[in-house]
This record gives sequence, structure tokens and C-alpha cells, in this order.
Amino acid sequence: MGQKTSPIGFRTGITLGWQSTWFAPKANYGDFLVEDQKIRKYIDDRFNRQMPKGAVAKVEIIRTRNEVNVTLHSGRPGVVIGPRGGEVDKLREELEGVTGRKVTVNVIEIKEPDLNAALVGEAIAEQLSKRASFRRTMKQFCEAAINAGAKGVKITCAGRLAGSEMARTETQKMGSIPLHTLDADVDYAQATARTTYGAIGIKVWIYRGKFGEVLEPSENRRRRPPRRMGPGAGRGEPRGGSGHPADAGQAAETPAGQVEGQS
Repeated sequence: MGQKTSPIGFRTGITLGWQSTWFAPKANYGDFLVEDQKIRKYIDDRFNRQMPKGAVAKVEIIRTRNEVNVTLHSGRPGVVIGPRGGEVDKLREELEGVTGRKVTVNVIEIKEPDLNAALVGEAIAEQLSKRASFRRTMKQFCEAAINAGAKGVKITCAGRLAGSEMARTETQKMGSIPLHTLDADVDYAQATARTTYGAIGIKVWIYRGKFGEVLEPSENRRRRPPRRMGPGAGRGEPRGGSGHPADAGQAAETPAGQVEGQS
């Protein structure tokens, strides 16, 4: 009791499909596995670790006898596809060089980035590496997920938070996260924020209702009052803010703005 397991691995093969789909004889299994990892790392380095960011949350790989079919799930498909599909063609050629096989690349848009744990985790990591207040950032992304229609969200940050000498873990939670219910659509992801005082680990759980359920955005979505930035703006500031200049800029952005953009 009490031992946690990854919600993705827990549901794979039951309510979720595999992220790699292929069959291989024993002699080739290891080679294919390493090749899959190379493809995923290459795409992550290309679209998530350098500007402009393509916000690729998931890479699915399907192999046939001579071909590798790679599907990218992106919050910013316009960046991944490029002008007149130039980026996709370039990526396909590069992946063919990595694998030595014929590669087909497809791009699928993520309609609601605020409900995708991987994109939320990366956006939080980006804010923390810009020295934003961790409490305000976690609360802001929790509220954004709930407003987008999530039934529950939990965010955990661990490490030298705010540059303190002693590492610790902080958690923000809204709604419910049924971890034992296989029928529940719980998205989970990990991210790492590289800061000047060390790495901060981020874990995100987002409960999107039962599988097949259609989520409705919250009533108060897109009706958030603009934050006052003039004199006396601090009066309406939520508790737990650090007062750091980065927080003022962060507060003006909505989390969806981190991962939406050109599509």
C-alpha cells in the first residue's frame, strides 16, 4: 500500500495503447529499442530544447517491415510543420539518416495544451528556470487546467526551491486524482527545471474524467480580470508571491500562452 506507480504504465495495454507498436525477432529487439530511444531523444532535442519550441508532448512509433512511421503530438504544430511543410521534410531526412530506414512523419495538434501533463510540466520548468515564484506558477497552472475542464490536477516540485539551502518538496492539488481507478483518464509527466542553484524536479498529474468522456471548459475561463500593473498593484497579489520582477511578467501571461501559438 502507498507505493506509487506511473499512471501511464499502469494503464498501458488496458485503456491506453503502446507508444511503440512493432514486432521483432529476438536478435533485432534490442536494436529497435535503442533506435526508438534515439528517435525520441532527437525529436525532444530538436523541438523542446531549442527555440522556437514545437511543444512536442508525445512521439508514437509504428514499424512495418521496411518503414518507420513517426507521429508527433504537438501543442504548436505550425512550428513543427514549418512554412509549406519544410521543417517536416527536413526532419524526415534527418530521421532517415539516424535510422537508415524509410521514415514517414505525421503531426497531430493537441487541441487543449492546458490538459496535457507533458506540456504543463515543461511550461512550469521554463518558468522556474526564469526565476519565477514556484508557488504562484504551480497555482496558476493548476487553475488553468481546472478552467480547461480537468476534474483534478496535482503538481509536485522538489529540489532547492527559491534557492534555499535545504531541498524540499512542495505540492499543489485541486480536485480529485483517482490513481487506483483504471477507468480514469489520468495524464502524468515529469520535467526538470535546470536552475543556477540546481535541478528542480516537476511531476504533473491531470485527471480528465473517465475515458471517452467529453470535457467542458469551466464557466470562468477566459474571463480572468486583467492584473493591475500600476501603483498599488501589490494589494490584489495572491499570497505566497516572492515579489521578484520575473513574477510580474509571469503573472501577465496565461499558461495556455506558453504552449499555444501558431497552429
